[in-house]
Amino acid sequence: MSEFKQVTIEEMEAATERLLETAARVGADTYQVRVKNQSPHCKFGEQGVCCRICTMGPCRITPKAPRGICGCDAHGIVGRNFVRFTAGGGATHSDHGREICFELMAAKPEGPFKVSDPEKLLRIAKEWDVETEGKDIYDLAHEMAELAAMEYGKVRGFQNWIKRAPEHTQKLWIDNEVAPRAVDREVSTCMHMTHMGNSSKAEALVRQSLRMGMADGWGGSMTGTEFSDIMFGTPMPVDTEANLGVMKEDCVNIVMHGHDPSLSEFIVNLSDSPEMLARAKAVGAKGIVVSGICCTGNEITMRRGIPMVGNFLAQENVILTGACEAIVVDVQCIFPALGPLTKCFHTKFYTTSKICQQPMSEFIHFTTDNAMDVATQIVEEAIDNFKNRKKDLVHIPQLKAKATVGYSVEAIVKQLDTVTNSQVDKTGTTLPLIECITSGVIRGAVAMVGCNNPKVRPDYLHIELMKKLIANDIVIIASGCSAQAAARAGLMDKAAKEICGAGLKRVCELADIPPVLHMGSCVDISRMVVLASELAKDSGLNISQLPVVGCAPEYMSEKAISIGNYVVATGIETFLGVDPYVSGSSEVTEWLTSGIRDWVEAAYHIYEDHDLDRMTQGMIDCIEEKRAAIGI
Repeated sequence: MSEFKQVTIEEMEAATERLLETAARVGADTYQVRVKNQSPHCKFGEQGVCCRICTMGPCRITPKAPRGICGCDAHGIVGRNFVRFTAGGGATHSDHGREICFELMAAKPEGPFKVSDPEKLLRIAKEWDVETEGKDIYDLAHEMAELAAMEYGKVRGFQNWIKRAPEHTQKLWIDNEVAPRAVDREVSTCMHMTHMGNSSKAEALVRQSLRMGMADGWGGSMTGTEFSDIMFGTPMPVDTEANLGVMKEDCVNIVMHGHDPSLSEFIVNLSDSPEMLARAKAVGAKGIVVSGICCTGNEITMRRGIPMVGNFLAQENVILTGACEAIVVDVQCIFPALGPLTKCFHTKFYTTSKICQQPMSEFIHFTTDNAMDVATQIVEEAIDNFKNRKKDLVHIPQLKAKATVGYSVEAIVKQLDTVTNSQVDKTGTTLPLIECITSGVIRGAVAMVGCNNPKVRPDYLHIELMKKLIANDIVIIASGCSAQAAARAGLMDKAAKEICGAGLKRVCELADIPPVLHMGSCVDISRMVVLASELAKDSGLNISQLPVVGCAPEYMSEKAISIGNYVVATGIETFLGVDPYVSGSSEVTEWLTSGIRDWVEAAYHIYEDHDLDRMTQGMIDCIEEKRAAIGI
């Protein structure tokens, strides 16, 4: 039995401080400096009461000027900004899913894109009433990819994926006009609705923001998740490591960053090849280490066991080690600062998508036609760059934790089969977890998600909330940067059961799982709502009755607001640690924190003060109220 070794927030902060000394030495700009330069932030923007959607303004709401030039008040301006914020996030995730469709259309037996999970492909085809009998698996893959791409612009009806939800939930969505139609239609509706001279009624704007979020979670994101599994494999538990110490001073270090799993898969494959390893040894390196940041990192760790070097706010740190030969990015959450920063070191900065073009980068356009060529060029150039290191700048903080990752819904169900002692066959269902909850062995679950944010002490809320919750027998499922925070701290080590309550510790031992389960990337939060749906159907409860809550304590992006909207619209109470720029409107705030319960049976809880104890107790109280309401 391995002894649990936790990496503390203080150790991570000390490691960052040491790297910032290198930054100062070479005159590099870092986000910590830029935060100081941008402080204090614009209060009008933080409250959501500034408007620039026409050229009569910009307008901002004050006691002296309570209406914009068109007459729109704070409630309309805040509501419109919230809808546009959601549209930005929903469009981003959904475009990711669309690209995955195009890649599946190009799949063929000889590669490079292949069908790795034909069983999942067949299962989804049957869900969508597509005939599978006698079809070649690749013909079926192309057919399903075309159908999924058509969901983005379908003329009538709702997203196909919503049929996965319980009938009660589907009826709520349809009756209250939050069921998602075509993905592109919801984005377009958001932009049209918030154009000058259209909606300024808080209720209508909040309703559309929920529908837009639903088009993300029960549309584009679910497509991205499920079709990535078909091409690259459905995640199953795999051991890995996390934190800056996964980089190696005597190896070529290639860091993958972004959100698309495609290019990174080819980079990983090539880096393990005998030819590339021989090339690395020829330049004096002992091997090649590929590691990941953000959701590209999550994608390759949960399928391939590739180590996680950091999350969103760690992206500059990997370069500051002086040991990063190449940082390779695809889309989303990329600091434009990486270009200037890499010029202070030997690091090559590759951008690979026309969606994400950055100054001072080497742009190599990755497509389905040139996938292997692009991956080969990047790996070869990264290896050749090893000799250009500035040795006096090399410092890799020796922080590293064990992690077990890869808990897809399928993997969780498989692990749960080991927990129950019942004589009744409950394999292949979530019933063992339901039994653990109803017996009180586990009190409930928290879905912890979202980025980290300089407005909050980075990763502090993620890690400390998780520690307090697991000590209270509440299991955590995590994705995105929140998951990487947990991994870096050691909370995804199976030995972390030692800091759990007695009930959760016993379940971790029986099921051979860590107390914080890695479910994947940001788009994989769609896995969480599928899991909630399965729990509801297996238990006979509504999703809103389950002792489950969502939490994004440090989020920063538009995508996180879109995610929050589909999680809460699915019926899951959702806790935020950063105000989503709605505090300037009492009406919008009231709708989000209370009024929407009439539509979706859940609402937001907003903790602007980042109070760890209050937020912890709020989630525990919510879970206990749900337990009491259903008599457990």
